[in-house]
Amino acid sequence: MQKESVLFVVLSTVTIFVWFFFFAPTPSQQIPQQQAQTVVTHVAEIRNTNLNKPDIMQHIEEECVNIETGKYKAVLTNKGAAVLSWAIKEKNGEWVDLVFPESAPVLANFSGSIYKIVSKSNEKIVFEHDSRQGWIITKTYNFSDFYMNSLTIAIEKIDEVSVPRIDIDWGPGLGTDNKELKENITLTRALAYTVDKPHKLKKLKIDSELAPLYQWTAIDNRYFLVAFIPEAPTDFDRIIPARLDKKHPYSLALTATMPKEINKKEYHINFYLGPKGYTYLKTYNLGLEKTVDFGFFGFLGKIAFSVLTFFYQLTRNYGWAIIMITIVIQILVLPLTLKSLKSAAAMKRIQPIIKDIQTKYKDNPQRLQAEMLNVYRSQKVNPLGGCLPMLLQLPIFWAFFTMLRNAYELRNAHWVLWVNDLSAADHFMQIGSFSVHLLPLLMGLGIFFQQRMTAATSDPTQRRIMYIMPILFTFMFWAFPSGLVIYWITNSAISMIEQYFVIKKDEVRVKHS
Repeated sequence: MQKESVLFVVLSTVTIFVWFFFFAPTPSQQIPQQQAQTVVTHVAEIRNTNLNKPDIMQHIEEECVNIETGKYKAVLTNKGAAVLSWAIKEKNGEWVDLVFPESAPVLANFSGSIYKIVSKSNEKIVFEHDSRQGWIITKTYNFSDFYMNSLTIAIEKIDEVSVPRIDIDWGPGLGTDNKELKENITLTRALAYTVDKPHKLKKLKIDSELAPLYQWTAIDNRYFLVAFIPEAPTDFDRIIPARLDKKHPYSLALTATMPKEINKKEYHINFYLGPKGYTYLKTYNLGLEKTVDFGFFGFLGKIAFSVLTFFYQLTRNYGWAIIMITIVIQILVLPLTLKSLKSAAAMKRIQPIIKDIQTKYKDNPQRLQAEMLNVYRSQKVNPLGGCLPMLLQLPIFWAFFTMLRNAYELRNAHWVLWVNDLSAADHFMQIGSFSVHLLPLLMGLGIFFQQRMTAATSDPTQRRIMYIMPILFTFMFWAFPSGLVIYWITNSAISMIEQYFVIKKDEVRVKHS
């Protein structure tokens, strides 16, 4: 491989490592109990800054209610009329609880209060609390068979009193499955989507925002989303995100203050609680699909996802769909690839001449440079000809990389044999406590043979670098989702076929010249 090809591989590796170590999650397990309690206390202070604590209805005992549909099962409590657990069912039949146990309960109002359960069914639960301070709060959860549900909070004044602030709160954090826990905290975001056009998705920090400016607010992680969509955003005052530091996830509160001049008020909120499937989220026509992160080259990622979905509809298998879209990408960049490969073949062909010149003029740098330039001109070889085409392909590669990394559709998606989850590393076999991933090993072998085909340098240092690259890439991709590794293996296999024909054609041309 010529210097420019080595440079490309190094640049690609550095780019991926920069993303993996600075923008991808840092190792961090689920929220430690003591730290989580600190976050919960902090959020509780935000939620109840103007709360006159209501009397607890001592004669009512705490009671939990279970709700189960085909897509989720929830546990609610009459203490604060809150949610203790909300687990969704994934394609492999496993349940993922989106409420951290340390964060429960969520969606509580006046968490020290015990509500009366007025009615309960799989479609609706009605909670009611008489504050004994001159107002009554009624919370009604309406459940559907899908991930979008609704909550209505009704306040009625009995006397001329001020009603404490009403909060719709979540967190800190959003749950996920075990294999995603270590990256979950750093990937959890607080978001808001503007009312005015052109609609924009804003990443919230710790500063509060005016609620009427936003159509909905949300917390998400890589694969899951909880979003609150008020029917009337002007009913709410502020959106308050909270976070202790980067080692803790975000919490979120949507706040409302009941006007003093009215005696009755209802707040209607739809809430989405489920996976971030891009195609599914688009069906709501609310902009929720914008929470799916397609990266810096997002427009290319969306195109790649649309093509991937098309091939999935043909094959009904995302693994084969990835292979097919990789072939399409290779066809699209074929002119750039051929230019790069021809440059590589030419550089390999003139290496003996270059080596002789380097030996002959090693003590005369100026003459050495002049003679090498003369060889490049006479042989019509551009030493940088293979680098630029490869660099131009980086946006396409990066967009596809990010799309595969974040597409919920690949979760628990089976390809063949042992590859049962394209969003996770393939588990081929277990040796003691060590899990063997076969796909990265195959990828490393492919990169090794690909380099052997195009090796154009006799410099020992450069050759060592080239042979280190397969090991480096194998190590780097070891824990990456198998869908990404399938893409890279396919890409390498196609490149090797192209290289073979380019090299053979160059040999024939030289033989007859």
